[in-house]
Amino acid sequence: MAAENNQSGPMEKVGHLASDIGEYIRQQRNNAKISLRQLAKLAGVSNPYLSQIERGVRKPSAEILQQIAKGLRISAEALYVQAGILDLPTGGPVPDAIRAATELTERQKQILLDVYESFRRENTAGNGDQPSPAQE
Repeated sequence: MAAENNQSGPMEKVGHLASDIGEYIRQQRNNAKISLRQLAKLAGVSNPYLSQIERGVRKPSAEILQQIAKGLRISAEALYVQAGILDLPTGGPVPDAIRAATELTERQKQILLDVYESFRRENTAGNGDQPSPAQE
């Protein structure tokens, strides 16, 4: 079964991650209405290097990702997760919906996720089980 014998080596995975992070950076840059030249200047990298990152030719280091995140005014953690440097935070329908909301900024998403997680921790620590709908 040739179709099932689709083994991807480590280099293919790196290429895929580089492509994903580049696409994500380009999307965030376009959402912020910042030109490639402006972001390169804000992040302290050259135009060609940033272009290569966006096209998936180069995979940026964590330090470069941090500089790009600063230039985009988004959390570096969001870029680290996208680049595969950090594991994706725990999911579920609510966090997944928040992360998928294209109309929210990364900062707004992080605030909503923090609030949601604090409520979950509070409810778990409070009584050990899920709150009933009657509790207010």
